[in-house]
Amino acid sequence: MAEARSVAVVNVDVHKAKDLIHSGHRYIDVRTTEEFSRGHVDVENILNIPYLFFTPEGRSKNPQFLEQVSSACSKDDLLVVSCQSGARSLLAATDLHSAGFKHVNNMAGGYGAWVENGFGVKKPEEKKPEVKKPEVKKPEEQL
Repeated sequence: MAEARSVAVVNVDVHKAKDLIHSGHRYIDVRTTEEFSRGHVDVENILNIPYLFFTPEGRSKNPQFLEQVSSACSKDDLLVVSCQSGARSLLAATDLHSAGFKHVNNMAGGYGAWVENGFGVKKPEEKKPEVKKPEVKKPEEQL
């Protein structure tokens, strides 16, 4: 008798994740919107759907996480899930797999490992302070 087995969440390193993303996998960053806005992976097809929120009382799971992912992705989509270090994304990827998403990969090491490997990131434009040039008077104006 053949045993039906479901494939669990697959952990992939950032090199494999980059290859998967560039071959058509959707990338879901599960960090908070604040973390995401400070810098994120520079790829096409990126979604930011927080898995946890940081509140004064501590971490709180996003109660709409599965609903939000389901409205943006089908259960047959090829997904790479990531956070800052890989811990939150593993929890998120496990929840997605349990909810019936079939092709879920967790990017081990997360955004931190992506940055450490020198892969492309998008960060907000830093405003450079305006430097006033000193007014230089011509010698004849100094008299």
